Amino acid sequence: MQNRHLEEGFNILIADRNPHVRELLRREMTIEGYRVHLAKNGQEVIKFAYHHDHLDLLILDPDLPDTDESSLLKKLGERVPPLHVVVHSFLPENMRLQNVLTAVTFVEKRGSSIDHLKKIVADILEKV
Repeated sequence: MQNRHLEEGFNILIADRNPHVRELLRREMTIEGYRVHLAKNGQEVIKFAYHHDHLDLLILDPDLPDTDESSLLKKLGERVPPLHVVVHSFLPENMRLQNVLTAVTFVEKRGSSIDHLKKIVADILEKV
């Protein structure tokens, strides 16, 4: 039986400044059946978000080089169609992000956050 995510072809962009975290998330989300794209800085996030119509979700650690988080989130908030963003970061400094974007979910980075992150992503994409 083929994974339903492969059949539906969900595309996820993962943006984190840490290459080890990007690779871990890429591997975990690929296992779940998603097509995964990676970004290592804010410029790559904006370029990908605005030039790929079939992007379904962004997993974002907003502490990226080359941009400040408020500028990045403002640009993402102007995207049409809107892009659901899952902020995967440490508490508490980024809790204010939920007021910046309407389609944002926060998942705290901690030892067991990967399973919780996968569940959140699956729940969001089931509604797409």
